[in-house]
Formats: sequence, C-alpha cells, structure tokens
Amino acid sequence: MTPEEMATCHARAFAGQGRAWSEQEFADLLESPHVFAVGEAHAFALGRAVADEAELLTIATDPAHRRKGLGRETLSAFEAGAVARGVTRAFLEVSDENTGAIALYRAAGYAETGRRKGYYQTPDGREDALLMEKALG
Repeated sequence: MTPEEMATCHARAFAGQGRAWSEQEFADLLESPHVFAVGEAHAFALGRAVADEAELLTIATDPAHRRKGLGRETLSAFEAGAVARGVTRAFLEVSDENTGAIALYRAAGYAETGRRKGYYQTPDGREDALLMEKALG
C-alpha cells in the first residue's frame, strides 16, 4: 500500500470529520523504523511499535467497502503485526463521537482507560478522545 493510496482511503473514510492525513504525512511516518502498515487500498491500519507497546495511529475503511468485516480484519492484522514486533500491549485513541469505531474496538477486547477532553477539532467544534488499550499475545 502506497502513501498515496493511504491518503485517498483516509480522506474518504474521514470525510466531514476534520482534516484527512496527506500523502506526505503518510510517507514521513512510514520512514520511521517503528511504524508499520497493514491492509490494502480499501482498508488499512498504521501503527507504531516501540519496545513492547504499540499505538494504533489510524485505521480507515473506504465507505464504499464498509460492513464487510474489513475493519475487524484490519484491526486483527494490526495486532498480529504488533505481536510479531514483540508487542504485548496496544493503545489507541478514538473520538467519543465515533460509535462505530468504539464498538469495533470494544468487540476486539479494548477497554477504555482515559479521556482527553476536547482533543479533536472538528467542523462542529471539539470532541473528546477516548483512550483505550488491550493486552496482546
């Protein structure tokens, strides 16, 4: 998956929810030896693994391909990629307004561990970020 494909999918997935990440931002992140990507052009995840912890930086599914299990498959591939890198805990943050993503993460075993008030700037104002984590492997 190329940075261009990631940027296109990300823009579609997050349309109307704030600024999508650019091709250059994806390219810059992927230059780090700690950052890894899983997925394909219609659904992908980008993560960072350092020591025994991984952070899910973003996960995106093109709206035209939702409701087919791609989000669940991509999250599972992220976790497998993290475990292959020696990770034992995964962390993420998600807008408290993103009920679909929250349901996905809870179904996958992530638990809420905190909240960042007003963390996300959106066209409609500010949204809180839920912090979630899960033990892996």
